[in-house]
Formats: sequence, structure tokens, C-alpha cells
Amino acid sequence: MRLDKYIASVTDLSRKQARQCIREGRVVVDATLAAAHQLQLCPENAVFLDGTPLRSPGFRYFMLHKPPGVICATHDSHHTTAIDLLQVEQREKLQIAGRLDIDTTGLVLLTDDGQWNHRLTSPRHQCVKEYLVTTSEAISATAIDRLSQGVTLLPENRLTRPARVELLDSRRARIFLSEGRYHQVKRMFAAVGNAVTSLHRSAVGNIRLDETLQPGEYRPLEPAEVDAIQ
Repeated sequence: MRLDKYIASVTDLSRKQARQCIREGRVVVDATLAAAHQLQLCPENAVFLDGTPLRSPGFRYFMLHKPPGVICATHDSHHTTAIDLLQVEQREKLQIAGRLDIDTTGLVLLTDDGQWNHRLTSPRHQCVKEYLVTTSEAISATAIDRLSQGVTLLPENRLTRPARVELLDSRRARIFLSEGRYHQVKRMFAAVGNAVTSLHRSAVGNIRLDETLQPGEYRPLEPAEVDAIQ
């Protein structure tokens, strides 16, 4: 990795600011004053800024209990974002792995590990998401049967993948999806003549929302949770 890019990746500095530090003689690599920001680093190189060793913190993984009214975006001038809720260093470098609508609550995963994010969100991996759904009308057996076979979401012409539905009471159900189209759960219930009044994501793959987390709270993932996404 190039020296200026490395400094930017492990500090709050931009690459432009990193280059300025190098020009000012504040960066040392292996006891030698760094002369060029284009220097290609090896894993064994030791880099110091103002005498302090720089080390990559490693990849980070968080679960957030998203409350309503928060959007899944890195920044927004009108709404609080999921990133805003995390009080961690370099939070702007985190990616949101699977977004939720502004009024949908529940599990949101965030990471700076792009490959892990891809495994989680790529349609090829068919990672199953679990939602708790409340509807305006009773959920009929016919609706459950249609959802379990796949429905057409207007204006698209292709069926959704089959969903598994567990009825909890007349207007509440758990639904399990292996894809993530735009507003999919709401559109699926609209396709069977019902409307979603509340939606909560409980799990993504084998990662379940920690029941001790209140809306707006977050925690790092446990190693076993990270490893559950293969």
C-alpha cells in the first residue's frame, strides 16, 4: 500500500493531509525519514507519525438496533443516519451491510470489511433475513401460500424467491427472505392485498439482534458472529 494511503487508512487524516505531514518531515518509516508519499509499504514496515507508531486497527464489525426515523446512509443533511449513532473513531469509513427503510426498525450491521459486506449482501449468497411484520388486515392462509411460492412485485415482471412465513396471530407474522429488493416486504404484502403497518428486522443470517440493545444502541460483533457470515 502507498504510504499516504496507509496513513489515511489508520488515522483521521485525509490523503492530502497525510502528504502534507510527509512533506513536513513528520513521518518516519523504519527509522528513515519518509521522502515521498508514493513509497510502497510492505507488511513488515514500521511507520511513525510525530514519533507515534501507526498500526491498522483491523476490520471492525458492529450491530445496531436501528430506531424509526433513522436512515441507513453514511451522511444526510435532513435526517439522523445509522453512522451518526456510532460513537467510534473513523466511523465515516464504515459501510452499512444491508439497509432498512426509514420507518423500519431492528438489526443493522456495519463494517469496514468490504469482502465480508459483499458476502452478506450479494444475491449470490442468498443470506436469509428475518422480519417481524404487522399488517393492517388479517393475514390469510391464501396470502401465506402465495408468499411462500413467490409473488410479482410491480412494476417488475419476475417473481420473488419463495418466502417462509410463520403466523404469530391474525395480523403478525415472521417472514424469512433470501433476497433484498427495494421495499420488498411491504411490496410483497401489497401484492397479496394487505398493507404493512410496522416492520422489524430480527436477524441476518445467523446473526440475531441482541435483545439487550435498546433502539439507537450498538455493540461490536462477537468473533463467532463475524465468522457466521461465510
